Amino acid sequence: MKTFVSAVAFLSRLCGVAAALMLLAAVVVVCHMVVVRYVLQESTFWQTELVTYLLIATTFIGSPYVLLTRGHVNVDLLPMYLGHRGRMALAMFASVVALAFCLVAAWTGFELWLEAWEKRWLSETLWEVRMWIPYLTLPVGFGILSLQYLADIFSLIGGHEAPFGLAAEEGE
Repeated sequence: MKTFVSAVAFLSRLCGVAAALMLLAAVVVVCHMVVVRYVLQESTFWQTELVTYLLIATTFIGSPYVLLTRGHVNVDLLPMYLGHRGRMALAMFASVVALAFCLVAAWTGFELWLEAWEKRWLSETLWEVRMWIPYLTLPVGFGILSLQYLADIFSLIGGHEAPFGLAAEEGE
């Protein structure tokens, strides 16, 4: 179980690096677009679409890293007032519900990607992007996010991680 948790953490860190690189690429493409459009007075037709796809991919692919580092917004008012058992129950409930959502989203994203692949969908723009490429970020991002939730559940069960990062107090 510890090997699984470590492997998923490594994979989530890779997702974080990939998301950062995609964000950097989006910034570079926007700068390119500004120069081409306003300095060279030429048309830009692919830059806006690419930046949109990169930002969406950054969100989906970067989400496992955000969960790994607990970078998401977290309201911990209720867990602060619960004892260790209550925190554990709430953390398990929240993680299992989130895992179920991510599995459904990964499966639905896979079906969408497969349909775009089989039917050779193209974007309805001048650039005509093969839609399976941006749709691939759905099953990949949600799939790895599901693995990260599963690793978090294993860490909670194994006692390697305190629920909500709040250690049990003496006497609980």
